[in-house]
Amino acid sequence: MPIEKSGVSGQAPNPARTGVERGPGPKRLAAALALGFEAAPTALLVYAALDLVGGVLPVGLGWLTKIALDHLTAHAQASTLAALAVGLAAVGVVQAVLPHLSAYLQAELGRRTGTLAQNRLFSAVGRFAGLGPFEDPEFLDTLRMAKQSGRNTPGAVVSGTLGVARAGITITGFLASLAALAPLMAVFVLVFALPVLAAEIVLSRRRAEMLWSISPGERRELFFDQLLSDVNAAKEVRLFGSGGFLLGRMQRERLTTDASRRRIDRRELSTQSGLALLAALVSGAGLVWALQSARSGALTLGDIAIFIAAVAGVQAAVAQLADSTARAHQALTLFGHYQEVTMAGPDLERRADPRPLPPLEHHIELRDVWFRYAEDQPWIIRGVDLVIPRGQSLALVGLNGAGKSTLVKLLCRFYDPTCGAILWDGVDIRDVAPEELRSRMSAVFQDFMHYDLTVRENIALGDPDTLDDPARVTEAARRAGVHETIAGFPLGYDTLVTRTFFPGTDEDDATTGVLLSGGQMQRLALARALVRERRDFLILDEPTSGLDAEAEYQLHVEVDDFHRGGTRLLISHRLGSVRDADRIVVLAQGRIVEQGDHSALLARGGAYARLFTLQAAGYSERPELPSAQEAAR
Repeated sequence: MPIEKSGVSGQAPNPARTGVERGPGPKRLAAALALGFEAAPTALLVYAALDLVGGVLPVGLGWLTKIALDHLTAHAQASTLAALAVGLAAVGVVQAVLPHLSAYLQAELGRRTGTLAQNRLFSAVGRFAGLGPFEDPEFLDTLRMAKQSGRNTPGAVVSGTLGVARAGITITGFLASLAALAPLMAVFVLVFALPVLAAEIVLSRRRAEMLWSISPGERRELFFDQLLSDVNAAKEVRLFGSGGFLLGRMQRERLTTDASRRRIDRRELSTQSGLALLAALVSGAGLVWALQSARSGALTLGDIAIFIAAVAGVQAAVAQLADSTARAHQALTLFGHYQEVTMAGPDLERRADPRPLPPLEHHIELRDVWFRYAEDQPWIIRGVDLVIPRGQSLALVGLNGAGKSTLVKLLCRFYDPTCGAILWDGVDIRDVAPEELRSRMSAVFQDFMHYDLTVRENIALGDPDTLDDPARVTEAARRAGVHETIAGFPLGYDTLVTRTFFPGTDEDDATTGVLLSGGQMQRLALARALVRERRDFLILDEPTSGLDAEAEYQLHVEVDDFHRGGTRLLISHRLGSVRDADRIVVLAQGRIVEQGDHSALLARGGAYARLFTLQAAGYSERPELPSAQEAAR
């Protein structure tokens, strides 16, 4: 058994390694506010100023009302009353306009912050060199939460933080007013605010925990949603009548997540109802006291007005303070997911001084390579030793699950071997920048991508520089045998190969996009690989699975001509398409069981010969076929 390195390369980023603060705290608050300031400094500063002014206005309005009532009862001069009326009207106008202006600035801040956050998030995702994070369910949940929180959280944190400041100003002003009239009542109202704050913070923490706990269920619900609405699944869903089953599973996930949300909503309802009742009792007791004091002459009419305004204002501000604190707390809790992704270290080890990678001169070598996806997972590759000489074509064959596609992932350095090494002319590819390694190769993957873009963009994504080089795009399409098909499209290479973006348009109008067959999409994927000219290493993983025999033959002729003298790795279940390879390697259960050219392997009568005979039987009169167990040996 091999000795493993500590840890498995390619795993999703661990928050313990990112330096992300555990739970909401000053660092996370500072990071969220800094993001908002960087995105929209003017909008943030003006929004902050208006929000703080909004905290002073209720107190100012209350005191102006008190002064006006006191002057009115004292029969003050008309000019004094008129000035107070103008002041009250001005404050009222500002108080009426301010929320709308603040709402606009808040929305603008959210838009700009969301754009910056999105850019940083997906730039961070793009820095993951391997596939480990994208095949880890926990990281996918973190990424989904990060996309939501990165878009909304900075604005929510700014809004919540300023809301806390605004409420604090209002509470301070009114408490000072109450303290001047009735110190005990001021203390009573202040003490009342503490359980409100504590309850709201606890509720926000529980809601954030609930959102994280239901994330896998929401992801499964989205999966079923996509199955029920995706064109690729529509044929099987309708033919097999599986729509009801999938809908039932989707509804089950939805009901489960809804139940979790409902529990939190009910807890919030009961808690906030109790707090509202407590607030009403405080207000009632204060009003009774104020009326009795006014009756005894201890308070003036203006004093009663400011007292009522202060009690109501403090309670409203406390509620706002609790709500803003809870929203900021919840937003900061979720912001941790955004930070976890954007601050994550590399998923693959990178040398501080990566070695240069010259063009391949000798060979690519796999030396005692072992691999498994996690320590609790079985071995996929088991002690593989393999040399791929420069300028030769090597075919890799074997039954499903033999480890062929995993070897491709290792050669592309989407993962690092758990043990052993992969060498490029003697240089361990772990010592090379992944981007430089991949610039030396091209590939068609078994699970190739189809992009809902134009034909030109689908091909040029293999080398984005060719977007401005139509000749290279056209030549790649010719090599892939798809140029003539493209020429027949209404807009040629500028035709969209999707109908997704044009709902409600005439379905017979091909200028809005065309739908391709599986074979045509596979040819586009091959053209995307072939547009990467002058690459040292070409990987073809089931490149002709969607083509007929004649098209497959012609395609191999074109690829041979295009990549003549280059190094190739071909993976195919059609053994007839690999018979001309310089060497054929048979993989079984992660091990190489035999290798040689087609003739030598047939003469040996081993695993390759049995598999080849089994396939050849489909093109001739049926002899007695080997059993599945024999063919797998």
